[in-house]
Amino acid sequence: MSSPSTVRSSGDFLADRRYEYARGAFDERDFAAAADLARQVLELAPGFAAAHAMLGRSLAELGERKDAVDALRRALSLEPEDALGVRLDLARLGALTPDEAITDGYVRALFDDYAPKFDRHLTRNLAYRGPALIADALRRAFSRQGRDFRFGLTLDLGCGTGLMAQELAGICTGIEGVDLSPRMLEKAERTKLYDALHEGELVAFLSGRQTGEADLVVAADVFVYMAALDAVFREAHRVLKPAGLFAFTVQAHEGDGYILGEDARYAHGESYLRRLADREGFALAFFERVSTREDRGVPVPGFLVVLQR
Repeated sequence: MSSPSTVRSSGDFLADRRYEYARGAFDERDFAAAADLARQVLELAPGFAAAHAMLGRSLAELGERKDAVDALRRALSLEPEDALGVRLDLARLGALTPDEAITDGYVRALFDDYAPKFDRHLTRNLAYRGPALIADALRRAFSRQGRDFRFGLTLDLGCGTGLMAQELAGICTGIEGVDLSPRMLEKAERTKLYDALHEGELVAFLSGRQTGEADLVVAADVFVYMAALDAVFREAHRVLKPAGLFAFTVQAHEGDGYILGEDARYAHGESYLRRLADREGFALAFFERVSTREDRGVPVPGFLVVLQR
């Protein structure tokens, strides 16, 4: 996925039309033309954040870093929630730290835009199988322990359209989901698999839950949009019952800590994940190298993790 494609109008028909020309030039990699057209847009609509972002991105491609950063910062000041994903550009230019690159506003806009084609694109174009891998790992973990494969309350973090709930259908007495995107939640609602759906940020959602109320917390390919995972691990441990499970996938990073990749997703290191698990009091039930999706036909390396409280 790229930056959200939906852009609000500038309020000036001619400016909007020239902005579309600028976007077309950018897509064709004619960055000089895109920058020139973006400047023309801003003469007509100086407060149009998308045009400032277009100018900044075009200048960055042309190697004009200082002017690019100035234009991008102007765009961010006009739309501080950053639905345009400008913080990612600033981070790539070294003007923001990687931790600051992805905001809730960007993720919400990205997935609201993506919702209509989400399931089809993931499964057909990206060969996505994160929820299926998590469900299979949970089955194997239960088989090793000789336990019946059943859960009480399950919390689905970043539930999206409900793909994880479909994999867990019939084995949870109750499942609740949380997501930033209202359009994704609309699609999840149509599955009729959730007892409740919540719009919001996942750490805040977990923080509002009762201690020791859940049997399972799952997060399928959600942490690729989060840098530090300390608060998630802490709150997941708190809301789980004794012997409850926390299962998730991440993109793999071969070093320590986490990095912001060229694909605008965070990747996390094995030692970082193991250290967090140990610090919060989790036991490691499962840790495997997997690929949950493809990028241009190439498997993206990742980790599949199941932790036990």
